[in-house]
Amino acid sequence: MTAPLLSESSEAVVRATAAVVAAHAEEITGVFYPSMLAAHPELLRVFNTGNQATGEQSKALAASVVAYAVQLIDPAAPPFDHVLRRIAHKHVSLGIRPDQYTIVGRHLLAAVGEVLGDAVTPEVAAAWDEVYWLFATQLVAEEARLYHLAGVDPALPVRPYRVVRRVQETAEVVSLVLEPADGEPLPEILPGQYVSVFADLPDGSRQPRQYTVSSTRSGARLQITVRRVRGRDGAPDGRVSAFLHDTVAVGDLLDVSTPSGDVVVEDAQAPLLLASAGAGITTVLPVLEHVARTQPQRKVVVAHADRTPADHALREAVLRVGAELDDFTALAWYEQPEPGDTTSRRGFMDLSEVPLPEGVQVFTCGPLPFMRQVRATVLSRGVPAAAVRYEVFGPDLWGAAPEPEVAPVPHQGVHPQRVGV
Repeated sequence: MTAPLLSESSEAVVRATAAVVAAHAEEITGVFYPSMLAAHPELLRVFNTGNQATGEQSKALAASVVAYAVQLIDPAAPPFDHVLRRIAHKHVSLGIRPDQYTIVGRHLLAAVGEVLGDAVTPEVAAAWDEVYWLFATQLVAEEARLYHLAGVDPALPVRPYRVVRRVQETAEVVSLVLEPADGEPLPEILPGQYVSVFADLPDGSRQPRQYTVSSTRSGARLQITVRRVRGRDGAPDGRVSAFLHDTVAVGDLLDVSTPSGDVVVEDAQAPLLLASAGAGITTVLPVLEHVARTQPQRKVVVAHADRTPADHALREAVLRVGAELDDFTALAWYEQPEPGDTTSRRGFMDLSEVPLPEGVQVFTCGPLPFMRQVRATVLSRGVPAAAVRYEVFGPDLWGAAPEPEVAPVPHQGVHPQRVGV
């Protein structure tokens, strides 16, 4: 995916003003979102209000637009293609349409003018308008391609699914088994992809959340696995996760998007290391299921970190499928292991001394600091950067740009991935 070129006049203006816009980016998006949503309340049905409340959505948009502008003017800037692809996948899962970019652009540029005031001359406004529309045009084109490949009409981006089974995995985690309620077959789902689930909440609002498809073993149904989100530091508990845990019952219908996500495990002969923490375990099971069906001879190492064994969702299912492989190893780290447990490790995940098969490919999912720690460790042990892939959910996906090859990353506590707030 090749970045388009800014016009010569706009490039000069963006070079001169990028630092100022970056310094005020969060303030700009902090003005933008309330203004846009007040004028277009229908967009509340596709924006995560939990991320709005914490300010995370504003930070994500600010970082994305600024990073995109920088790579337009600086050939040495970090690559942006992977971020743009991931944004496009997420937009397809939410059913974003091309006409909505006009709404976003109008309110975003108005917010730039409001925050920067007289500094926004007509030339500055025109240059950043050009940046936005180059960004939007690339996203619209990529999203159109994804809709086409999935056979999805952007005007009808979701399908009804019926809840056919509930499985209480742990005290805080439930799996919902869903089957299409429209009589059509299950779409193709690649191992590692996710869907958006749209919840019609008791207060009349509608909210989407992304969940990894944690199993497709039956071939006719898909499974999502939802951790109940507990509010921290005065924040409220997750509305959607609470709704799915406490209200949704067998027989209920949920609107579900087409499977999305470009971080998938592909068929290859190389050994796999699947490293997860907290809710990141949901990506491990579908990958194992796929390998068991298609490449049972492939060597797989699963490494998982959690607070306690009781918090470790899908553990038995992972071990059961892993037993179908010729060469399978499961490792676990717990902050608080069971007394007398001699099979797991205490504390945070540490891959520095775990044997890594030659030519290993690493696939990791969990909180962003955890994934950075995994990446830094395996890079320091000689695994090529191209062999390390990781998936980020939520508004911090822009932060998944590769770090320096062996940048030191302090140990991080293992906390469940913040999906489904």
